[in-house]
Amino acid sequence: MNMPNERPKWLMLYTAVALIVSGSHSLAANPPDADQKGPVFLKEPTNRIDFSNSTGAEIECKSSGNPMPEIIWIRSDGTAVGDVPGLRQISSDGKLVFPPFRAEDYRQEVHAQVYACLARNQFGSIISRDVHVRAVVNQFYGADILMEYVIRGNAAVLKCSIPSFVADFVRVESWIDEEGTELLPSENYDGKYLVLPSGELHIREVGPEDGYKSYQCRTKHRLTGETRLSATKGRLVITEPVSSTAPKVPPLQSRPLVVSGHTDLSILCPAQGYPAPSFRWYKFIEGTTRKQAVVLNDRVKQVSGTLIIKDAVVEDSGKYLCVVNNSVGGESVETVLTVTAPLSAKIDPPTQTVDFGRPAVFTCQYTGNPIKTVSWMKDGKAIGHSEPVLRIESVKKEDKGMYQCFVRNDQESAEASAELKLGGRFDPPVIRQAFQEETMEPGPSVFLKCVAGGNPTPEISWELDGKKIANNDRYQVGQYVTVNGDVVSYLNITSVHANDGGLYKCIAKSKVGVAEHSAKLNVYGLPYIRQMEKKAIVAGETLIVTCPVAGYPIDSIVWERDNRALPINRKQKVFPNGTLIIENVERNSDQATYTCVAKNQEGYSARGSLEVQVMVAPQISPFSFGDEPLNRGEVASVNCVVPKGDLPLDIYWTLNSALIVNGELGFTLVRLNKRTSSLNVDSLEAVHRGSYKCIANNSAGYAEYVSTLDVNVPPRWILEPTDKAFAQGSDAKVECKADGFPKPQVTWKKAVGDTPGEYKDLKKSDNIRVEEGTLHVDNIQKTNEGYYLCEAINGIGSGLSAVIMISVQAPPEFTEKLRNQTARRGEPAVLQCEAKGEKPIGILWNMNNMRLDPKNDNRYTIREEILSTGVMSSLSIKRTERSDSALFTCVATNAFGSDDASINMIVQEVPEMPYALKVLDKSGRSVQLSWAQPYDGNSPLDRYIIEFKRSRASWTEIDRVIVPGHTTEAQVQKLSPATTYNIRIVAENAIGTSQSSEAVTIITAEEAPSGKPQNIKVEPVNQTTMRVTWKPPPRTEWNGEILGYYVGYKLSNTNSSYVFETINFITEEGKEHNLELQNLRVYTQYSVVIQAFNKIGAGPLSEEEKQFTAEGTPSQPPSDTACTTLTSQTIRVGWVSPPLESANGVIKTYKVVYAPSDEWYDETKRHYKKTASSDTVLHGLKKYTNYTMQVLATTAGGDGVRSVPIHCQTEPDVPEAPTDVKALVMGNAAILVSWRPPAQPNGIITQYTVYSKAEGAETETKTQKVPHYQMSFEATELEKNKPYEFWVTASTTIGEGQQSKSIVAMPSDQVPAKIASFDDTFTATFKEDAKMPCLAVGAPQPEITWKIKGVEFSANDRMRLLPDGSLLIKSVNRQDAGDYSCHAENSIAKDSITHKLIVLAPPQSPHVTLSATTTDALTVKLKPHEGDTAPLHGYTLHYKPEFGEWETSEVSVDSQKHNIEGLFCGSRYQVYATGFNNIGAGEASDILNTRTKGQKPKLPEKPRFIEVSSNSVSLHFKAWKDGGCPMSHFVVESKKRDQIEWNQISNNVKPDNNYVVLDLEPATWYNLRITAHNSAGFTVAEYDFATLTVTGGTIAPLDDGTGHGNVHTRIRLPAWMPEWLDLNFMVPLIATVVVVAVGICVVCVALSRRRADDLRGGQKDVYYDVVYNQTMGPGATLDKRRPDLRDELGYIAPPNRKLPPVPGSNYNTCDRIKRGRGGLRSNHSTWDPRRNPNLYEELKAPPVPMHGNHYGHAHGNAECHYRHPGMEDEICPYATFHLLGFREEMDPTKAMNFQTFPHQNGHAGPVPGHAGTMLPPGHPGHVHSRSGSQSMPRANRYQRKNSQGGQSSIYTPAPEYDDPANCAEEDQYRRYTRVNSQGGSLYSGPGPEYDDPANCAPEEDQYGSQYGGPYGQPYDHYGSRGSMGRRSIGSARNPGNGSPEPPPPPPRNHDMSNSSFNDSKESNEISEAECDRDHGPRGNYGAVKRSPQPKDQRTTEEMRKLIERNETGPKQLQLQQTNGAGFTAYDTMAV
Repeated sequence: MNMPNERPKWLMLYTAVALIVSGSHSLAANPPDADQKGPVFLKEPTNRIDFSNSTGAEIECKSSGNPMPEIIWIRSDGTAVGDVPGLRQISSDGKLVFPPFRAEDYRQEVHAQVYACLARNQFGSIISRDVHVRAVVNQFYGADILMEYVIRGNAAVLKCSIPSFVADFVRVESWIDEEGTELLPSENYDGKYLVLPSGELHIREVGPEDGYKSYQCRTKHRLTGETRLSATKGRLVITEPVSSTAPKVPPLQSRPLVVSGHTDLSILCPAQGYPAPSFRWYKFIEGTTRKQAVVLNDRVKQVSGTLIIKDAVVEDSGKYLCVVNNSVGGESVETVLTVTAPLSAKIDPPTQTVDFGRPAVFTCQYTGNPIKTVSWMKDGKAIGHSEPVLRIESVKKEDKGMYQCFVRNDQESAEASAELKLGGRFDPPVIRQAFQEETMEPGPSVFLKCVAGGNPTPEISWELDGKKIANNDRYQVGQYVTVNGDVVSYLNITSVHANDGGLYKCIAKSKVGVAEHSAKLNVYGLPYIRQMEKKAIVAGETLIVTCPVAGYPIDSIVWERDNRALPINRKQKVFPNGTLIIENVERNSDQATYTCVAKNQEGYSARGSLEVQVMVAPQISPFSFGDEPLNRGEVASVNCVVPKGDLPLDIYWTLNSALIVNGELGFTLVRLNKRTSSLNVDSLEAVHRGSYKCIANNSAGYAEYVSTLDVNVPPRWILEPTDKAFAQGSDAKVECKADGFPKPQVTWKKAVGDTPGEYKDLKKSDNIRVEEGTLHVDNIQKTNEGYYLCEAINGIGSGLSAVIMISVQAPPEFTEKLRNQTARRGEPAVLQCEAKGEKPIGILWNMNNMRLDPKNDNRYTIREEILSTGVMSSLSIKRTERSDSALFTCVATNAFGSDDASINMIVQEVPEMPYALKVLDKSGRSVQLSWAQPYDGNSPLDRYIIEFKRSRASWTEIDRVIVPGHTTEAQVQKLSPATTYNIRIVAENAIGTSQSSEAVTIITAEEAPSGKPQNIKVEPVNQTTMRVTWKPPPRTEWNGEILGYYVGYKLSNTNSSYVFETINFITEEGKEHNLELQNLRVYTQYSVVIQAFNKIGAGPLSEEEKQFTAEGTPSQPPSDTACTTLTSQTIRVGWVSPPLESANGVIKTYKVVYAPSDEWYDETKRHYKKTASSDTVLHGLKKYTNYTMQVLATTAGGDGVRSVPIHCQTEPDVPEAPTDVKALVMGNAAILVSWRPPAQPNGIITQYTVYSKAEGAETETKTQKVPHYQMSFEATELEKNKPYEFWVTASTTIGEGQQSKSIVAMPSDQVPAKIASFDDTFTATFKEDAKMPCLAVGAPQPEITWKIKGVEFSANDRMRLLPDGSLLIKSVNRQDAGDYSCHAENSIAKDSITHKLIVLAPPQSPHVTLSATTTDALTVKLKPHEGDTAPLHGYTLHYKPEFGEWETSEVSVDSQKHNIEGLFCGSRYQVYATGFNNIGAGEASDILNTRTKGQKPKLPEKPRFIEVSSNSVSLHFKAWKDGGCPMSHFVVESKKRDQIEWNQISNNVKPDNNYVVLDLEPATWYNLRITAHNSAGFTVAEYDFATLTVTGGTIAPLDDGTGHGNVHTRIRLPAWMPEWLDLNFMVPLIATVVVVAVGICVVCVALSRRRADDLRGGQKDVYYDVVYNQTMGPGATLDKRRPDLRDELGYIAPPNRKLPPVPGSNYNTCDRIKRGRGGLRSNHSTWDPRRNPNLYEELKAPPVPMHGNHYGHAHGNAECHYRHPGMEDEICPYATFHLLGFREEMDPTKAMNFQTFPHQNGHAGPVPGHAGTMLPPGHPGHVHSRSGSQSMPRANRYQRKNSQGGQSSIYTPAPEYDDPANCAEEDQYRRYTRVNSQGGSLYSGPGPEYDDPANCAPEEDQYGSQYGGPYGQPYDHYGSRGSMGRRSIGSARNPGNGSPEPPPPPPRNHDMSNSSFNDSKESNEISEAECDRDHGPRGNYGAVKRSPQPKDQRTTEEMRKLIERNETGPKQLQLQQTNGAGFTAYDTMAV
């Protein structure tokens, strides 16, 4: 990883020092202490220090570490910086100081230099970022403005030219015109003049007058602050355009634009042309050639061609393209923008401790822009790593130290440091035991031992005279490790010889150190010298060698050279032990062979030779780049010559310690010869600045030489200021020092306001001054706190600036010194003191000047909260006592002072309650009260509060009267009449409110309402309906109980009177009243008023509320739509507004829908244009294209009807170029040119022009016109082997189009096979013919073959090959689609083309899948068939219910899913779909069978459903489960257990109600039959129950008396006798008693019945109470004394009003028409209760027996057969009747004659198998009926009638109010009820009506009406008008909404022509005509409906028994006089 040859000298210098310092510690056994650490910068110098020579600069560098690091300043080449007197000095605190200097003293190597700060201690070294110091010498400069030439009408940009030597420091402040007006930079981009952020003056749309004006620029020097005007004045030279000229751009220096982030910038696009061009800016997407338009917004503006970006961000960087166009031509300009962001770096982790051999990872995280390089250093040495992540796989000892990551770009650099520490124990080796010097005789063996220790365990090796000993037959080395970790090594020498003597050494070595020991082994013997290896040494070094002598004793050892004993000169030294030293070795004098001679005393000697080779290290000649700094763009060149040194030499270069690679970064390295290398830079950039080093290397060593290349240096920080905090009142000093060349000038500014951003110069004052860049603030105060800006500028670059925050630390301060605080006794209290100031702040509490200690009283708790501005101390008191009334003081103290604040605590109590409250006087609306004053609770009484409420309200709903605290009498006014009030009084003081006094009760008198209804809102529901909602008047203004409201409405702005509706009062608390006004006019204003009434009278009318009905959509399209073609791309469309009466609102806009006619089918390709005028021009259309257009008008209600499509074709234009051209050789003089027509012909092609030209020669271009239908041309008479160029153009009537591409061909004898036709796509329509061309050339004639989808073609009936090579396909089908390839081949070559055939056919069957189902909707997914080729235009969805008709729905082609809504719950449906395109409709999909969710109702448990009493039974219908489909209604029937016929109690019980069946006999067994209906079907349940005895007891069960095959042993009792009276037991004992009792009962019943009959003939008001509850059979009585019955009947309306409805009832119109007419009246009488009962008696029909009628006669004749009791209005076909309509108020003079219609099913006689029962004509009973419209015939009407005889009831109404708008109940029941027909009465009595208009339809139309079948137009919501309209599709009801409805109002008087239909579930009324229509059989329930099976009855009976077994004991139900327990009481009519 290290590159040792790159290490600069200065790095070696200081690292050597560091290693020497740390070397003494390297053998330490323990790691460094935990608190010891390497250096870290506390204050690092900034990148640039620019300063003026008049100011000087200081650069501060501070670091921390343990031990404290040493600070050394170095240059970029690594050499240490010393003092230069007067110019540069290093202060004692480590600052690099540049004093102010004279201009002539400027020195580039001092004042334009790159410095760095080095911090080091024993654990490592770190280097700061590069500090570019630039001193700027004050010298004169002048700005010039050049004349600008500009074409009139274009924008001009005047530039202020500033000399380059100050350009970095001078900026343009403003411009001044000749009149002295100063033009400043602003954000007004719309004016004539604009000063751009880069200083240019932008003048838009120059005219001739601008040529007479002159301009000057004002500049400011940012280092000196000097401002000056330009020396010259600039003018515009206006040129008048002679002709149109394309835009031209002057030649620019396209240098990249580099701008700092968050500054404003402008990018120029100085193009001019005539006419004035348009400019569009684009930005290239990074890394691609694609571009996108620049989005202009508040931050990015465009002024003429200049792009201005405010507050630039890094994301704005990139390549920008300005595109300039006018009518003549276009031009473009590219600019590369780089937005810089400050560099910063961080290493993660900053410190890590790693064990030896473990991996270590450092990650460099950096930010900023741009990032050019990433590099790493260790202890100040580059390690050649440039990735963000540095990984050391195995940590060694030398890896510990400081690591740094540097990120750099051309402007700045940043660094981060981290420390790597070694973990675990690192003990270097230690020799613990070793051998000693020894002398011995030869022969014996020798054992040498060495013991060493260390961690990690060391390895021991052995040497003899410096040569390593290896194992052999005589030498054996071994070692082992002891238990304590020491290593024992031994050397065994077998049979020692004299030659074995010498210096033995053992070396213990581990990863962390080396230890060694040596001693001599002397063996007696003759001298012996071991062989010596050749010794190589570098010249100049010292040679040290020892002669390896053996033998003992040795007398002398001498060295010889050339037989001369050494020394022979001064450099040589010889020592007696055989060591030779030669100093400063030279090759010439010292390279030789040296001989060592050893002798003993006997004269024996031995000799050994040593060859010494001297190597010469390289030496470099000095070189230099020159004395002056070079400028950007200049050339630099230098040679590195190595005159000395052994070859081969390796020469290489580094820049700032980074290796220079040839060809990179503009460097060129040339090796001129073996000893010379040349470095060249063609164009200097900022990256080339720095220290250049030439390094020469050979085997002897290396040399290096450094030379600095300076390129002018912008400022960089020596000492960058940082945030500072000072104590208030102290003297503050903030240093700011920068370096650079020239020396920067340092200035200070203060931010305006509390945030940085805008700065102003510091005002010179007594306590603020700036000295040599240092800011001094004496006696600093809070006012001096804020943001300060230090700027350093030297004219090179943009300068440096730093923003710091100076904060002033102040003593604590309380903003509030004294305040009062009160607390309520016994409650907790919190006293808070907030002290502002510098933290930490301590706060103490005193109470009455005594220290408050919470430990002494646990009621006190003190808490402190640290706030951003100080400290909040809270003293909490758990329970305040009177003793807490005291003065609390909090004292705050911090390091800067103290302050205190006081709180005066007052403990108070609430007053006692007032007493002796008396009523002095009272009237209807006021009361006078008095009371006694209570105890005031130690706080003056503020007031008394008299609280009063209505007696029924709670005390939370009260009104109050406030009385001053000093009085004890008051009057309560504004009470409501007829109201019971409770009044009490409380006293209140500042603490709180007392308890309430005893309440007194008063009652006021009743009056008419005095208040108006509130919150009246009239809102349009739709175009014909408005909803009126309101709330009651204030309760205090009712003056009694409100009974209801009169709602009046009329057309606004007319004098007509109001039409009033009556609405009953809703007793529900807080519920809004509402009324829907229907059948109103579209978009018409109505006025609405409301008044409340009670029994005294009506209140005041409300204010008139006006509202419009909703706007409709225009019902007619705009007329006279016409289009006019203007150009080839514009069409004018005009129209006339729709008639005013059809607008249905205010027409806001018109929409023009347009698309090319061939794309009209595709909704997604249609275009829309809105306009408010009656014509518009459509732009941007396709040329020569037929367009289809529609126009529609739009109101607030939506889009209106579209007009009939109109068509226009755009004008033709010149065509585009032919899309492709071929030139094929046909011979040596002919070439065939073929082409494809243009993609956009833009008209009808009239001809083609073929251009030909011989290539190379300046010959004339030949042209040849070719007819439009011809796609090829044969050029003849050409020269052989000469290339020709061809191109083709197309022409329309407009002119000649663009030319195609050129193609070159050469005539030749060789004519290869080529195909002139082109690959193409052909589209054929289904069943039509298709032809695909294949025109080929070649000699010999090529053979043409076709392949169809890869298969060889063979002719057949449908396909054949034509003589010209084309392929003809007759009557194409879908399978023909695919690829067709034509192949032409001759002996020379072969060629092929491929055509694609697309067959357009009707779509195939789409895929339909079910996606989801709900109770009323299906969701289906539609997917086209995969094989469809033609575009699909849409789908048609078909669906039908199981017994309904098919309906369709159009679905757009892009709809993935479609909802079919408004379906029946729980019903089966069939669904399929077809697709369609422009060919036609396609095949149908498979039918999807599905059903909506939901089931029939489910049975409840009997105990939850039935609750029995002695004379009634309560039914809890909420116990039924709806099966998922909401319940619609219930039918309730009952009978005694032994009876056959069922009595219908009600046929329309709402599901949410409880229902009570009354008038049952005690102690009697009954059968109950319940039929539950929802839209999925119905469920029938039968129950047995016994009523309780009179005393509440139960009776014993009876045998089954239903008569199903059982023999009755009991005596059948008469019907009028109680069933519990069993004559089998009772008659023998009490026969006489029974007879007497029966007699009395008969007499009583007869008397009561006569009385009741008399009432009916009496006075009208008496009759009104009874007529609506008629008795129509024996045994039924009406008890007038029951108030609950009276409530059900409702109130009686005044005679002059329409009869209002009964509150809570739902009673439909047809009941009035379809009542039983037997008895005292004619069968067809229309009877008005307010007139003589016998006014009308018509058409009395004789009784005719019906089939199967055993017990009675029916009214009717052969033609008109009445088939149901109470339904005699089944009017005969073609019979004319005279009926009184409701509109005539029962006036006989206004009666209408009309005729009925024939039966639709074709027969009018009796229906076979249809039996009915009717009472004889004389049966007592009254008929109450009206008819107001035509009766329609019915067929098969009553098919579930009692068919076995038995007495049937006549039509028996429940106690309901006869509303003319109500509908017959029997239709309801027929629609939903299917029962066994074995007897019992028909279900005929109406209960609460099932209020759906569709329910009145005859049974056969049950589904037809809901699926849009024929259906009469019903009334509106409350209407009672006749209407014979038809019902439209989509009017299906919403099934099963069982919510209770509000009572309907009386019918309205308004025009029948406004009749409309309301589908609402709440609708209670339809026309009588609707109740009488029939539409044929529907067959909903199949056989069950027509002929019920007996098994069904058995099943029901079994179910009944099953329920009966589970029955629990019946409960007693006490019926109060008023209905309680939430049940609705109903009378049960006798049958």
